Amino acid sequence: MNWDRIEGNWKQVKGKAREQWGKLTDSDWDQIAGKKDQLVGRIQERYGISKDEAQKQADEWAKAQSDVSQQEQQRQHEQQHNRAHEQHKETVKR
Repeated sequence: MNWDRIEGNWKQVKGKAREQWGKLTDSDWDQIAGKKDQLVGRIQERYGISKDEAQKQADEWAKAQSDVSQQEQQRQHEQQHNRAHEQHKETVKR
């Protein structure tokens, strides 16, 4: 998931980010508001790691969110296809 989408869907993805970085406070999350540079800075501060490492973690997390999103879209597509197929079969029977 790219950062524009993360920022736009922050309320939905914030919970997943909280699971990843539990040391961040409620205030941190409010200030981050989906902005990658803010997240990287807070991860760096709270975990005492380099900016490069914090950047790497944020990028890997965003990619994982993208993978999950793509899997969900594929699953929904398959369900729609199956429903349409079943409806077609019912129509043919009549």
